[in-house]
Amino acid sequence: MKENYCLQAALVCLGMLCHSQAFAPERRGHLRPSFHGHHEKGKEGQVLQRSKRGWVWNQFFVIEEYTGPDPVLVGRLHSDIDSGDGNIKYILSGEGAGTIFVIDDKSGNIHATKTLDREERAQYTLMAQAVDRDTNRPLEPPSEFIVKVQDINDNPPEFLHETYHANVPERSNVGTSVIQVTASDADDPTYGNSAKLVYSILEGQPYFSVEAQTGIIRTALPNMDREAKEEYHVVIQAKDMGGHMGGLSGTTKVTITLTDVNDNPPKFPQSVYQMSVSEAAVPGEEVGRVKAKDPDIGENGLVTYSIVDGDGMELFEITTDYETQEGVIKLKKPVDFETKRAYSLKVEAANVHIDPKFISNGPFKDTVTVKIAVEDADEPPMFLAPSYIHEVQENAAAGTVVGRVHAKDPDAANSPIRYSIDRHTDLDRFFTINPEDGFIKTTKPLDREETAWLNITVFAAEIQYAWTNVYFSLTFLDCLHSLFPDNRHQEAKVPVAIRILDVNDNAPKFAAPYEGFICESDQTKPLSNQPIVTISADDKDDTANGPRFIFSLPPEIIHNPNFTVRDNRDNTAGVYARRGGFSRQKQDLYLLPIVISDGGIPPMSSTNTLTIKVCGCDVNGALLSCNAEAYILNAGLSTGALIAILACIVILLGKGLKGTSSPREDMRLQILSSGGLYKLPFLYVVATESPARRMIRFPIKLV
Repeated sequence: MKENYCLQAALVCLGMLCHSQAFAPERRGHLRPSFHGHHEKGKEGQVLQRSKRGWVWNQFFVIEEYTGPDPVLVGRLHSDIDSGDGNIKYILSGEGAGTIFVIDDKSGNIHATKTLDREERAQYTLMAQAVDRDTNRPLEPPSEFIVKVQDINDNPPEFLHETYHANVPERSNVGTSVIQVTASDADDPTYGNSAKLVYSILEGQPYFSVEAQTGIIRTALPNMDREAKEEYHVVIQAKDMGGHMGGLSGTTKVTITLTDVNDNPPKFPQSVYQMSVSEAAVPGEEVGRVKAKDPDIGENGLVTYSIVDGDGMELFEITTDYETQEGVIKLKKPVDFETKRAYSLKVEAANVHIDPKFISNGPFKDTVTVKIAVEDADEPPMFLAPSYIHEVQENAAAGTVVGRVHAKDPDAANSPIRYSIDRHTDLDRFFTINPEDGFIKTTKPLDREETAWLNITVFAAEIQYAWTNVYFSLTFLDCLHSLFPDNRHQEAKVPVAIRILDVNDNAPKFAAPYEGFICESDQTKPLSNQPIVTISADDKDDTANGPRFIFSLPPEIIHNPNFTVRDNRDNTAGVYARRGGFSRQKQDLYLLPIVISDGGIPPMSSTNTLTIKVCGCDVNGALLSCNAEAYILNAGLSTGALIAILACIVILLGKGLKGTSSPREDMRLQILSSGGLYKLPFLYVVATESPARRMIRFPIKLV
């Protein structure tokens, strides 16, 4: 309890100390300012400043834009210790001291020597001090003062932009916000009404209005129509002093554009369109155009077209050209003047995008009738088929009928038709055509094995000559066509594919140059059940006249004691040995004739020769050599021994040949090294003489 009393006493003492400090300047004799400006006079000529915000001891005020002949008195500084004897000197320092503000060092009067502009600088901070005039000793601490420049209404309002641009949808409700314009005033907004702005509209009524306090522009009329007037020019004024008389003002221009909404349906300018199309027109060709007008723009004015009724819906179609906003009527299928000469269509134009707000203005579509007349045209002949496929057997005699093409004139005139072959497609002139009836014939026998298919193009033309009753040959017609192409009044062409049918006129042959090898052996060795070689055949004829192939030996050697042929019934055959004991010394080469027959009608056959060689083999049956060997030397001879034997043979051979040769004959000895079969080296000594070119060979096997 005692501690609480102590704390309260301490707080009271602290409060009294602070209170005494606040009033200390009046007791110590600090500088006291006297304020001038809007003022009142008290007793004994004392000048007091009356401020709207109360008395402030450290502020001076000066009116901006003062243009009088004398410097304006801002205020006066006076120290309590100044007894008026001139011993005290007042010193001024700080912002603008000595240039803008000067002080009378005796009286303490402060004057402004220049015109001040609050918009450039609103206040200045200065320091004042009283010092001894003789010693410049400070008599009291310096005091800080603020000189505020008091505002006058010398700045008109200015808008942020000289011009504004804004958009608002047409037919907007009254009061729809368009844009907010904002102006600013450089005057002091805290002093008087110099910066209090009020907005008003000078031009643009009765279409728009502006809120006086915010500058928001709003629509003032309902159902403004863009199609009637799209752009409006509005002038807005901002006036200070709360809009009262004497205030300054500024203006800005606002361009307001009404944006489009889909409030108008498309309309055709006429109820019926007349068009025509030639019966010679091809599908996809344009017949005509229709256009529905829509005053809306952009996507609101987009129109799509469709055919909704009419007897020509299957023959015509309509598309939309979005660049021109037109409906393009095109031919969908060919029309025929002789069949139907006029068609009627009902075309509808509708908006692509519909605004639900204006659905009551609908329907947003319109229809129109389009009448299309079919014009007669001299049409080219028409073949009864788009293409033709004919067949003819190979080797058929010249003049054989291949087939016929047929065309007719679709026109009512029914002009006569003449046929011809495009010679660019028949350079070898295999075929000819009757110009009157279109029958195609061969001019020479054809070979399927050279070309299985031939493709030609046949022309059918309406020929209008003055002498139509005279018969012309094909050659003469071709000449007329080249000399007078205009006489080929109308022309059509058709592709004709001619298949050459196969005839069995080629015998089968070996598919490859076969060669067989058999190992020499003794009579006691059992025969192998593996074929010496397997053969097959090829036939140039079609498969119907080719396989299956039949392999056999000729009848005269059907009982050949050495070899036999077994047909595998899969278009191959195997050649087998019928005995053993083949020897290269007796016969190292056999030629076996084999007959191959095809399955055609009539069948064709050929005799093919198979070469079979007798070769030396190792114990496993692998081929070693297929050369005939006269002598085989014992194994184990050294290289030196072989060279000695070889030298002796050469000497003996040279002597023997020397006695039988003419002195003028060129005697040559050759020592040849040969690898032999399966890399078995053999050394041969060969002696030749000219001109008889007699050769003696001594094979020596190196083991």
